[in-house]
Amino acid sequence: MNAPVPVPEGLVSDVNLADFRASDPARRQAFIQTLGDSFSRIGFAVVKGHDVPRPLQDAAFAETRDFFGLPVEAKQKYIVPGINGQRGYSGFGTEKAKGETRVDLKEFWHHGQTYAANDPLGAHQPPNLEVSERPQFTPTLKATFEALERTGSDLLRAIALYLGLAEDYFVPHIQGGISILRAIHYPPITTEPAGAVRAAAHEDINLITLLMGSSAQGLEVKTLDGQWVPVQPGHGDLTINVGDMLQRLTNGVLRSTTHRVVNPPREEWHQPRFSIPFFLHPRPEMSLNCLPGCVSAERPRRFDNITADGYLQERLREIRAGQK
Repeated sequence: MNAPVPVPEGLVSDVNLADFRASDPARRQAFIQTLGDSFSRIGFAVVKGHDVPRPLQDAAFAETRDFFGLPVEAKQKYIVPGINGQRGYSGFGTEKAKGETRVDLKEFWHHGQTYAANDPLGAHQPPNLEVSERPQFTPTLKATFEALERTGSDLLRAIALYLGLAEDYFVPHIQGGISILRAIHYPPITTEPAGAVRAAAHEDINLITLLMGSSAQGLEVKTLDGQWVPVQPGHGDLTINVGDMLQRLTNGVLRSTTHRVVNPPREEWHQPRFSIPFFLHPRPEMSLNCLPGCVSAERPRRFDNITADGYLQERLREIRAGQK
């Protein structure tokens, strides 16, 4: 495995969401430009000033550690068959990266959208599960989901302006979208992994991903010249990256960059890793057809027409290695 190199200065930009929410037009425009340029250059950015306070982050990680510390038999009660793991528990060895034969070294939990009573989409989405052994687990994930969704909504407002669209372009597409909060446990490595890693090189499916700082290092991003560079945000900051849906929509103007979670050095194999990403998805009917403003003679159209749901189902079939 190629060793990572230091992050080139300016490759992954830091931004503060307070600048976008300010009344000063110059601060807003600087935020829009910096975020958009970072997404165009490497597909990643680090965001401060977001809506997830440290106490909520700490509570989410504490509940996540305690849930995954339950006996295997207790966790398996929360496997929901027939939904590709879109709610509840997915056990160790049930997911692999697209094109990979080896499964990732992780187990995880999915918490999804809470739908308004008058939203017909709610009738077609699986409900979230309560965990009897950890009564605060689901309420804490729900609060975290909602805070990350608010942050993601404003980030997409900024991206819309960067692309020359109306600021509220994404709003009707993401309100009640099928976003997923994933609580991940990468267990200690107890035997030689034979080439498997905690999360093999992959790109995310969704519009954007918002990642709360993990409990250990390991996240690496692949640059255009094929170098792997580590990304480790400051304590309490969020790492944001472009997903394939936004890349398709923008015809590659914004980059969905390959990334991975590598295994720690052997002397740290005994340490688990916990991570909580939020995958911001639109409503299923959203068109991912390339935006006209992102297609030109210099940038010919790269992607076929497809809906968000069509693309999601295609990718889920590719990555599920265990229960369906």
